[in-house]
Amino acid sequence: MTRYTIVLSVAAIAALAHASPLLSARQAQPCFVVGSTTLPQEVIDVDTEIASRVTCDSSATTIGNVPDVSSGGVSFSSVNFADSADTPLQFALNTFATADPVADSDLATFTAQQDVYQATEAGIRSTGGNLAIKVPKFFLSFQIARIKTAQGTAITDPGQTVEHLLGKVTKNAAGESQDLLDQVTALSTQLA
Repeated sequence: MTRYTIVLSVAAIAALAHASPLLSARQAQPCFVVGSTTLPQEVIDVDTEIASRVTCDSSATTIGNVPDVSSGGVSFSSVNFADSADTPLQFALNTFATADPVADSDLATFTAQQDVYQATEAGIRSTGGNLAIKVPKFFLSFQIARIKTAQGTAITDPGQTVEHLLGKVTKNAAGESQDLLDQVTALSTQLA
């Protein structure tokens, strides 16, 4: 490596450090992160991904002090499992059912629903609240994986496959009835 290359490399690194806000040590939190509890890195990564698609209605809260969030025309308050008398998994099965055939499902709507669930979960985590939201959130991810598979979209992230997300749903819904868990397992084989 020549002296010229080293000088250019150092200059390039310095320029990137000053030019890119993504490299800053502290960024503004999304509007839905209302508490001060430290979030897991995977939640922070999702927050960063969805922040530009999610808006907050500061005049209304849904769970705890988390504002009602919206994405793609879907508000969390319109799909809030906590407002239902059903268990979280029963609510998810009823509310987030796919079309028949699965490939005819509207991926954009499911993605918007997932955005509002992920945003609300981050808000709940930031306040140290109850995480019952994980059941419908993982169910939505599971449904999105089914839709993508049925539509012929390759899923390259092993954590987003139907099989992996089936495990996440059943693990987080361990207290639900066996009948409901069996319904989810049956859905995992319906991929057309």
